[in-house]
Amino acid sequence: MQPPAAALDAYSAAVVGAVDQVGPAVVSVYVGGAAEAAQARGGAGSGVVVTPDGYLLTNEHVVQRVSEARVTFVDGRSVPAVVAGRDPATDLAVLRAQAGALPYAQLASGQRLRAGQLVVAVGNPLGFESTVSAGVVSGLGRSLRSRQGRLIEGVVQHTAALNPGNSGGPLVDAAGRVVGINTAIIAMAQGIGFAIPAATAQWVLTEILTQGRVRRAWLGVAARDRPLDTRLVRALGLSATQAVEVLSRESEGPAAASDLHPGDLIVGVGGQVVDGIDALHRLLGRVPPGTTLELGIVRRTQLLTVPLTTREPP
Repeated sequence: MQPPAAALDAYSAAVVGAVDQVGPAVVSVYVGGAAEAAQARGGAGSGVVVTPDGYLLTNEHVVQRVSEARVTFVDGRSVPAVVAGRDPATDLAVLRAQAGALPYAQLASGQRLRAGQLVVAVGNPLGFESTVSAGVVSGLGRSLRSRQGRLIEGVVQHTAALNPGNSGGPLVDAAGRVVGINTAIIAMAQGIGFAIPAATAQWVLTEILTQGRVRRAWLGVAARDRPLDTRLVRALGLSATQAVEVLSRESEGPAAASDLHPGDLIVGVGGQVVDGIDALHRLLGRVPPGTTLELGIVRRTQLLTVPLTTREPP
């Protein structure tokens, strides 16, 4: 029986209210073998339903080797789910629960968080379903590196306790709106957890539901970070001291059909400074495949502009 609101202090009331709002939409995600055996092992992770027709978000590493899973709700219902799409670059995956009339949570993709703001994590750590932990936003704009090596940017750092099995569960604000998808903890650290921001989750969800996959622009080159000679920086008026050196071109890739050559140093994209591979990935992530980009390059001692039409990677 829930205690009357008057019996709760303001902090407790905020946490209870957030849990009441999002709790019914939080699921345990089980993969591999029979559901009973998976549940006995504590499952794989957590997830949260975010659309009325049963699409849910979780971490890609929770379902990385499967195409089907089973999800269990707080009311005891257990239903099959299929993996609708995955994006290892952001450690997010979208599943479709095979059931109707499911509770769902709201993605607060336009919500602006502030350091010190109350946040609540709901998930199923170590097989303990519907576990709640509360904390505050302790840092914004953090970066984590995905298993693919890409930087996941805009990551929310918070103090709500996370344990194995919390992966893929929601981080919510006091109104019960999903502001992030919990993704990582740091071993041996206390009070440091990370969540993929809701804006990124919304973009991945939209890409998968509308395109069937997450599309990213691709240049078709192998490259590495390369320091620039200080004399060259001064002579050409460059604003960065590091660039991306093109090592080789994919034979059928976009670069092979352009005037970009091995040895060229990419220093800009569309007028934006490129000071390394992470910056290049960041800029490419902002444009759809098929976009023609103006690459600023240094070739020997000349600053040139090379147009290149991107494609999706094969």
